[in-house]
Amino acid sequence: MTTLLVIAKEPLPGRVKTRLTPPFTPAEAASLAEAALTDTLRAVAAAPAARRVLVLDGAPGSWLPPGFEVLPQCAGGLDERLADAFAHCTGPALLIGMDTPQVTPELLTVDFADCEAWLGPAEDGGFWALGLTEPDPALLRGVPMSTPVTGAVQRERLLAAGLRVRELPRLRDVDDAADARAVAALAPHGRFAARLAACTPATPR
Repeated sequence: MTTLLVIAKEPLPGRVKTRLTPPFTPAEAASLAEAALTDTLRAVAAAPAARRVLVLDGAPGSWLPPGFEVLPQCAGGLDERLADAFAHCTGPALLIGMDTPQVTPELLTVDFADCEAWLGPAEDGGFWALGLTEPDPALLRGVPMSTPVTGAVQRERLLAAGLRVRELPRLRDVDDAADARAVAALAPHGRFAARLAACTPATPR
């Protein structure tokens, strides 16, 4: 069975989802981040897994469901933090972030029978999921993160290592307010959509 990893930040005002501000206040942005993380963790909790691990920058809160190990993120850039998350795994592992609250347990139920890697491309050019049959941190170190070519570079890194790569569906990350509205429409019954509906955008000055 697969280890499911979620890499996330503690949803604190001013530390998460800063690109939502404006139109939302820092407190509203943090509230939306908490809702996105909650929906993500619920999907992971409902998917079959050998282990469920939250790799966290910060401290866990009441939003953390039972059944998760919590590991601290290491220092360094995002590529180093993703690599370190995989370093704590043996056997097949699938890693996702907290920016796709529309994710479902079905999407996280991957089969490595005919491949060594899964990649979930994101609409912004990055990737929302990465799965490896044999977690090798070297496959991530040095990949430029948060760029329009991140997903393509990561895919080429996997192929260059001789891995057979299969793709998950393309998903949209929640980065800005337009993303938030689009993702909420895709999962209208989730906590994220409810929290977005409750948030009142700050009045422009």
